[in-house]
Amino acid sequence: MTAIQLYDTTLRDGTQREGISLSLDDKIKIARRLDEFGFHYIEGGWPGSNPKDAAFFERARRIKFHQAKIAAFGFTLKKGARPEEDTNFQLLLSAETPVVTLVGKSWDLHVTEVLQVTLPENLEMIEASTVYFKSLGKEVIYDAEHFFDGFKENEAYALSALRHAAEGADILVLCDTNGGTLPWEIEAIVARVKSEIVTPIGIHTHDDSGCGVVNTLAAVRAGAIQIQGTINGYGERVGNANLCTIIPDLQLKMGYSCVSDENLRRLAELSAYVAEVANLPHDRHYPYVGASAFAHKGGIHVDAMLKNKRSYQHITPELVGNASRTLVSELSGRGNVLDKAREFGVEVNSRQAKEALKEIKTLESQGFSFESAEASVSVMLQQMQPGYKPPFELIDFLVIVEHRQGRGILAEASVKVRVGDQVMHTAAEGNGPVNALDGALRKALEGAYPLISEVHLSDYKVRILDSDKGTQAIVRVLIDTENGNQRWSTVGASTNIIEASWRALSDSMEYALLNGAGSH
Repeated sequence: MTAIQLYDTTLRDGTQREGISLSLDDKIKIARRLDEFGFHYIEGGWPGSNPKDAAFFERARRIKFHQAKIAAFGFTLKKGARPEEDTNFQLLLSAETPVVTLVGKSWDLHVTEVLQVTLPENLEMIEASTVYFKSLGKEVIYDAEHFFDGFKENEAYALSALRHAAEGADILVLCDTNGGTLPWEIEAIVARVKSEIVTPIGIHTHDDSGCGVVNTLAAVRAGAIQIQGTINGYGERVGNANLCTIIPDLQLKMGYSCVSDENLRRLAELSAYVAEVANLPHDRHYPYVGASAFAHKGGIHVDAMLKNKRSYQHITPELVGNASRTLVSELSGRGNVLDKAREFGVEVNSRQAKEALKEIKTLESQGFSFESAEASVSVMLQQMQPGYKPPFELIDFLVIVEHRQGRGILAEASVKVRVGDQVMHTAAEGNGPVNALDGALRKALEGAYPLISEVHLSDYKVRILDSDKGTQAIVRVLIDTENGNQRWSTVGASTNIIEASWRALSDSMEYALLNGAGSH
């Protein structure tokens, strides 16, 4: 298998995404994970751009990475400057990295209008830069900025820029900086470069036209041996090429070697970890690594999947550290319910599955949504078991919200529930009606189920389903609950927000008691 070099620029290019600001500790944590995963190069940042990047390189020098080489990034020489006098170069040297990545201009428009130097001067600056760092024993990577745009407007000059860079560079990386080149253009241009230049070629693409991933694959097909990108495609504007898609595409689909099979199975974990450190939601719909990448909702799909998983999955999800999931909704068939019951460890026959499916479809027509509230499905299936005895039964509840002199708004709830042979009548105050209901129900249950104290509501979401009806609209309530070991979600819906909340709350507590959060 042909080996492909993995070059990650999440710590530099990725941080140019709007909404990302990594601390020094964040950058170190991500660098360690990238190294453990098997990346060959990690671009740590630009030593001359800010104190944080300079501090990163100082910290990184004290870390023994298993495989990855740390690269410092910077521009080629300034006009008229000598390498030993260029401030940017001295900062690159102070980073003490084994690899220096230099970015230079390949597009004559940028040379004359942005750098405002002559075309020959730019070529001299490029060559002097790569030769200088190579003479100091550095591995030199040259990023040919705007290469594809430059090639299309002035092929001879773009190629000349590469030839001058090759005097000192170990690899020439062709950059689709504006992200507007299409795959067939990428493949043809990379092939043309390969026919003219013997220095190894890399590829760096952006996703502005939605082609960042496929453009990288096209470049590899044409002979590129190094791929640059970011985890989850983070980057300026709409982002860089997403390495979490490219790596499995290359390894599982195209027969190239990127990382060990063992490390590839940690890809989903790496993707989620970087999202968490960056304080961004992990997109459920990422290819390969998203939570929904192998989630199956349609009844026909699930029926086929139960017969042969290859029928609706392009790979085995475990190869990238993911897993198949079956969703239950109004689009489901009996197969969805049967598969979900097996997942819950509940024995359900075909008749019961049909009854549960009918109930699910009826409730979803009334505003419920079960695909994000699987604990409610679990409770429903267990309630259908012959001889099922619920851990508690609601008799009635009362909720009062009032304004009291000196205390402001106050919520109070009382509940009457049957627990075994006893009827418990309890009340509690709260900072809102749902909090009060929760407190009153806990009081009623904690005597029989002392471990209920371990159960905590962690999130509460409300959605108005038909806002055109104003205050008569149906309200959907989704509650997330956890007990330290697991987290589950339940749902309720009604034109009355308190009733909807009670349904979600009682399902949550019943699920907890049925799954070991308390003991009778």
